[in-house]
Amino acid sequence: MVRKAENGADQLDRERSKRVGALAELWPFLRPYRALLGAAIAALVLTAAVALVLPMAVRRVVDNFGTEDGALLDQYFGGALFIAALLALGTGARYLLVTRLGERVVADIRKAVFDRVIGMSPAFFERLMTGEVLSRITTDTTLILSVIGSSVSIALRNLLLFIGGMVLMLLTSAKLTGLVLLIVPLVIFPILFLGRKMRVLSRENQDWIANSSGNASEALLSVQTVQAFTHEGESRARFADVTERSHDAARRRVNTRALMTVIVIFLVFTGIVGVLWIGARDVRAGDMTPGSLVQFVIYSVMVAGAVAALSEIWGELQRAAGATERLVELLQADDPVKDPAAPVAVPRPARGGIEFDAVRFAYPARPETPALDDFNLSIKPGETVALVGPSGAGKTSVIQLIQRFYDPDEGQITLDGVPLWDMARHAFRADLALVPQDPVIFAASARENIRFGRLDASDAEIEAAARAANAHDFISRLPEGYDTYVGERGVMLSGGQKQRIAIARAILRDAAVLLLDEATSALDAESERAVQQAVDAMARTRTTIIVAHRLATVKKADRIVVMDQGRIVAQGTHDSLVAENGLYARLARLQFTDGEAA
Repeated sequence: MVRKAENGADQLDRERSKRVGALAELWPFLRPYRALLGAAIAALVLTAAVALVLPMAVRRVVDNFGTEDGALLDQYFGGALFIAALLALGTGARYLLVTRLGERVVADIRKAVFDRVIGMSPAFFERLMTGEVLSRITTDTTLILSVIGSSVSIALRNLLLFIGGMVLMLLTSAKLTGLVLLIVPLVIFPILFLGRKMRVLSRENQDWIANSSGNASEALLSVQTVQAFTHEGESRARFADVTERSHDAARRRVNTRALMTVIVIFLVFTGIVGVLWIGARDVRAGDMTPGSLVQFVIYSVMVAGAVAALSEIWGELQRAAGATERLVELLQADDPVKDPAAPVAVPRPARGGIEFDAVRFAYPARPETPALDDFNLSIKPGETVALVGPSGAGKTSVIQLIQRFYDPDEGQITLDGVPLWDMARHAFRADLALVPQDPVIFAASARENIRFGRLDASDAEIEAAARAANAHDFISRLPEGYDTYVGERGVMLSGGQKQRIAIARAILRDAAVLLLDEATSALDAESERAVQQAVDAMARTRTTIIVAHRLATVKKADRIVVMDQGRIVAQGTHDSLVAENGLYARLARLQFTDGEAA
């Protein structure tokens, strides 16, 4: 469903920015490049100073038009030309330096945000759509690039021109400057009033853009399901609705900014015309020279242009402040699952003993419905344990908790006697190999997808793992064999082929604990038999936990654990559980009898 922008803004319980000062959060990213920043500021100050000197040269030229000393006039013109050249060089240097700085800082921000979110637990992504994260990494960083590489330097330059211009206007003519200052309150009021509205509209616009990205990402990642259920029209309508809402928010923001620009520029230049009228009368009266009036006019235009530029840039700064806030929220977001400050070393060599002790667990999205309730299970090193039961019994939750994607609400889980939360996640996960029900295939070659299990594996080891998973034959028949590009999410492969590549990946990992979550669900009978043989061979030397609905795949397990509503209701061998005539026997009768009848 399409979420409202207000809800999108609350996804991380974030507070809205009340000030442009939120841009100060960028300082940690600017700090490593202080030298480049200092050079950019120096170039900025230089160009502002040169621009403020130029009107003085113009005054000299104007006041000496009537002089008979041609050499002096030539010097004034030459000086003005030199100042203009210096201004051009300084401006070019400022552009080069701030643009390089902006590109570097934004690249660092993108890397920092990705580094942060890639390590977040699945519980974090229950509250934030992946599409919104991508929107922040792309759209929000683009706004920041615009600000660092352009808007901030332009704003500072115009601020210097405004202050310097006002001081020099005062020195040129205190009378005319006093008249100009009467206009300032009229200009500042609409900036403050409309600027506050701009801030709200800018944040709303960014929230809708994030929602639009999330909606598109969800639909495109599920495009086959969308098309299979002929929901293309609804998906188009939903995306169009979110996009139009984003456009409406942007239109209101643009309208407000345009109104503010019109009001400010009109008030500024109307005041300047009035002041010039008075100045022209002073020149006629002999109270000031024509050159002084021209100098004052140039400074007035500079100040007016600076004010107009600042009024326009203010909106950009507010948008960038909102973008900065959103990115900082990701960098500072609290992960429900954390590594300990002083992690305990993972036992070596890993043996694979796992124990659940009085575990209660509910997913954050459904805290009132426990997935596991008073769950106790002890798995010996090297033991093969199958988890069976109806859908929703909590089988997959066991797999997720072993990987510490979530923490239990009560009780604890240990690996080789050490609680999982006492160890660094990446350290003990190195001893786990997973084959999920929906295998993840990357947009790479078949070889690289298998090598994902162990990045330092040789081509020979990859091929051996593929043979063990009964994947070698079909991979060899691909156009380029193991180097064949398999498409995004493995779109060029069948379900069974993707599953076998995932199994080969797990075999290659050669971990102490093998987790199989419906690992053979997408295989035909012949492939399943071959893969089952490979799994049986692996299981002899490692702890294996199998989640399965098809009981035929777990009959040889050392122990079968029957689960229902998050609890263990029975456990034993296949024959002993059938003899008990309980839930397992009922499931066995449904599968084997119906299967034989079919």
